[in-house]
Amino acid sequence: MTEKKQKRILLLSVSAGAGHLRAAQAIEAYATQDDGEGSAAIASHLDVMDFVTPAFRKLYTDFYIKLVNKAPALWGYLYHASHDAPRDSSMQRLRRGIERLNTRALMAQIAAFQPDAIICTHFLPAELLSRALRQEQLACPVWVQVTDFDLHRMWVQERMHGYFAATDEVAFRMRHEGIPADRIHVTGIPIMPAFAQVPERVQCAQAFGLDPRRTTILLMGGGAGLGSLDTVAARLLALDGDFQLIVLAGKNAAALVALQDLAGQYPGRLLAQGFTREVERLMACADLVITKPGGLTTSECLALGLPMIVNAPIPGQEERNADYLLEQGVALKAFDAVTLEYRVRLLLDHPEQLQAMRAKALALGRPRAACDVLALVLGDSRAGAALR
Repeated sequence: MTEKKQKRILLLSVSAGAGHLRAAQAIEAYATQDDGEGSAAIASHLDVMDFVTPAFRKLYTDFYIKLVNKAPALWGYLYHASHDAPRDSSMQRLRRGIERLNTRALMAQIAAFQPDAIICTHFLPAELLSRALRQEQLACPVWVQVTDFDLHRMWVQERMHGYFAATDEVAFRMRHEGIPADRIHVTGIPIMPAFAQVPERVQCAQAFGLDPRRTTILLMGGGAGLGSLDTVAARLLALDGDFQLIVLAGKNAAALVALQDLAGQYPGRLLAQGFTREVERLMACADLVITKPGGLTTSECLALGLPMIVNAPIPGQEERNADYLLEQGVALKAFDAVTLEYRVRLLLDHPEQLQAMRAKALALGRPRAACDVLALVLGDSRAGAALR
């Protein structure tokens, strides 16, 4: 019997925020997972920012982080203005002109890998490859994974083979933008395989030095550790109630130092963590998560059935994510520090509401979204079944 040739899947993301990278990594993890009979595919993941000039990379990554942290209102304006701008407007022509620069190295890397399919988890590579397809520089199908509970027009590109949507509403918006219905698949947002199995709370809590019997709140600032985490943590710890607090500072070293100092003032009540690859184990210890409403983080929370208080959403995509979560009854929204304190008190005093939110979150979660995406790209429903 002739051995079936493995398909080669190339994942393209952009390191502007952690979510796009994590979505690509999740699909890659399923593709390369060995089920005893080999992996489902040969996969490679590239960050497009590794193939552009330093100035362009700074604009797309460092400037983005500074903008959403220091001038979120300006980012919100740019988000909405770029969505509403006609395709032939000067703003859109300028943006496309900038994004077409310096793609030779990326195209050479794509050609060297010889992919059977490409999955983009950011709109920039999708746009670059749309141009390459139009100029017949690329022959393989290109798929697009939208990583929020919203659809910005920049995700909509010509000649894409298919789109993966987080929800039915996002799929509806895709059809409204002219994407054929048969190219749209509602899969959810890809998250790592570890979230498909809920870790055991007692074991995880004991491993981190936490009391599994105490109510536990998890405060997250995203991969970049955005927000005044130490200030928020101090305010929470000043509340009445027998609860413990976990704070994830991401890659924000200054915030981690401040949190570790704060932990010394509240022995046994605060666990401060920097960047970690054990998020799912820390989430397993929690009863409530306070987080910015990024698409990936909130999808991870839903997969583990975690109620949320969404805090300081970035105007634009995160505000739309927050709206979706509130509508579904799995989150409350904190507009400022006072509102956050009120929301936390409310849920601590009404555990039945917290439990109802947990049930809704579990029902809404799509822990195997990455697996379903991969099965569709491979064109083999059996692949999805095997990966489950």
